[in-house]
Amino acid sequence: MLAYKFRIYPSGAQEEKLLLTLNLCRFVYNWALEGLNGQEKPNLYKLKRGLPKLKEKRPELKEVHSQVLQNEVVRLYDNLKTLAALKRNGRRVGRLRFKGRGWFKSFTHPQFGFKIENGKLVLSKVGEISIKLHREMKGKVKRLTVKRECSGRWFAIFQVEDEPKPLPRTGKAIGMDMGIKHFLSDTDGRQIENPRFYERSLERIRVRHRQLSKKQKGSKNREKARVKLARAYERLVNQRDDFLHKLPRFYVNNYDVVVAEDLNIAGMAKNRNLARKILDASWGKFLHMLTYKAERAGRQFVKVDPRGTSQEYNHGELDRDYNAALNILERGLVGLGRPEPTPAEMGPLLSVPAQAVIAGQVPSAKQEAPCESWE
Repeated sequence: MLAYKFRIYPSGAQEEKLLLTLNLCRFVYNWALEGLNGQEKPNLYKLKRGLPKLKEKRPELKEVHSQVLQNEVVRLYDNLKTLAALKRNGRRVGRLRFKGRGWFKSFTHPQFGFKIENGKLVLSKVGEISIKLHREMKGKVKRLTVKRECSGRWFAIFQVEDEPKPLPRTGKAIGMDMGIKHFLSDTDGRQIENPRFYERSLERIRVRHRQLSKKQKGSKNREKARVKLARAYERLVNQRDDFLHKLPRFYVNNYDVVVAEDLNIAGMAKNRNLARKILDASWGKFLHMLTYKAERAGRQFVKVDPRGTSQEYNHGELDRDYNAALNILERGLVGLGRPEPTPAEMGPLLSVPAQAVIAGQVPSAKQEAPCESWE
């Protein structure tokens, strides 16, 4: 399953309908949660069967597509399953809470009630909405989620079923060492600059927070200030996601095997001096994206034990980060039953600016890959 996200531009009347849909979905979610009280074994289908009677009591629910309302019951059960899984893993969890006004940001059409027609999104009970289809969707569309961001912008997120298409083999493997000074160093001698998006956006965000704090609660000016702050955070997230999508794509396109450390990021973030920098780097999201992109492309992504990779100097007088990347690659290839790499003679490491990654211009390394003949 793939997700395609497109910006939509509802008219004023359509936005009112979308906001009404969100509020009615919140009502159904709370109704279903209340219906669980006293039930030892929650019954999903019993609650779904209660929706027609609920519509008789609340006729305004007929303004929302039936499957959208049914999906709120499913959402509640998914949340219950998540809590149960966390509890089984030893986490302390509380109870599900009723959702107040403004808590719901999205609703989902699980199968029907939507289509793309004449370049517009057609939603049941809402009408034709302008949509910016900036890329082609490949595969069969299965679900649609309509989401309103805190900035007030609306998006349509399509879940598409598509068969993976393996890429041609390259005969190359690479290891990478994650860091704070450099986002990563790889065994081809590249050192990718840490973009530090949060640090670069921090002053703008602080200004927006100060402006918001000075506005009177409940005023229109405060709402305008809140939207400006939300858009500053939205811009930060978009910049980071753009970088985190493009860098894994480069490695997946150019290497058959990618090896990285299996990092305990939550544990590392407990270091108060480094927590903000570690979380800003978003290594976990990067590795997640690398995992699914590699799987779809028919590549092998291997995680290895990070202990000792930076301390073991097995390759002579080499740069510390490059040496760690080589150790990571060795562990990964040995785990796959393949020969250990032979490090190439190193010149200066190649520093790659974050903007080059964003522009899709990651340069080739200055030396040959250290494991070009592992096949």
